[in-house]
Amino acid sequence: MFKKYLKIYRNLVISIVAMVILIVIASFGYWLIAGREYSFFDAFYMTIITLTTIGYGEIIDLSNNPPGRVFTVIIALTGIALLTYILTNITAIIVEGKLTDSLRRRRMENKVQKSKGHYIICGVGGVAMHIANELCATERQVVLVDINLATLEKAANGHPEVLFIEGDATDNSILTKAGIERAAGIFATTDDDNQNLVISLTAKQLNRNVRVVARCTDIKNQEKLKKAGADAIVSPTHIGGLRMSSEMVRPTVVSFLDIMLRDLSAQLRVEEIQISDKYVGKEITSLNIKKFPSTLLLAVRSAGKWIYNPAENYVIKSGDTLILMTNPQERHALEEIMNI
Repeated sequence: MFKKYLKIYRNLVISIVAMVILIVIASFGYWLIAGREYSFFDAFYMTIITLTTIGYGEIIDLSNNPPGRVFTVIIALTGIALLTYILTNITAIIVEGKLTDSLRRRRMENKVQKSKGHYIICGVGGVAMHIANELCATERQVVLVDINLATLEKAANGHPEVLFIEGDATDNSILTKAGIERAAGIFATTDDDNQNLVISLTAKQLNRNVRVVARCTDIKNQEKLKKAGADAIVSPTHIGGLRMSSEMVRPTVVSFLDIMLRDLSAQLRVEEIQISDKYVGKEITSLNIKKFPSTLLLAVRSAGKWIYNPAENYVIKSGDTLILMTNPQERHALEEIMNI
């Protein structure tokens, strides 16, 4: 498609250059045919009205000059052919550009329709891009949704693996295009709490099992977002305050977490993996976590309680969730072992 578009553009440039050459030749020709009795500008003007078939009277009198009239016919026919070719190429570029955009959107939508267990981010901005960066770093599929196509394309430039859908995330059809029925989670990250509320409500209506994390600018809107279906609500100002206080009283811990998040070679993260029921009744050693050198078991979430640094003889219960520090590769391997 791009090669075809480039060929049309090249043909347009060639035809425009040919038209300029024709105008120069025709102007000199009229100037010479008229015996240089007229100015070069008159010859140029004669050329233009001939090529554009405006139909004004002859500026240069050719009534008794048959060679001049033959020259005029040749210039007129050649000029009309070139003008037609130029207009054809311009039309082709416009149509081709629209077709290219249409096909690109269709390919993007097809890729999204094949996605499963992905994460949808609604409202592309600073917060959204930090979320996308983290999800991409941990090898999770991301679909961006925003009403502004230019914003989406700019956001996707740094992450070619990111998919995107243009449209209003509060619209059922747009979230359906984004694969809400098959998504693992959705982020409502717009600057408007009301929009985030509608996105949360719409997402839960389309997929009651999807996890919704909503951004909240005004703390008083937290309860409304919860009632709308948001499973978790994050206030950037609240998080910022906690981070600043942590920098003051526990700077080493904050430094450790920062390094863990920014170390692209190790890509260590604190992750959670639900244990399959096939391990219920078995000791936690049956998971063979020690064979994964970059994985550290931190805790087990069991029936609403936390078991920190669980003993090797801990007996797995139904619904238990592991809290581990690991990298994306070992997380994938552990999820396969536990049939997640």
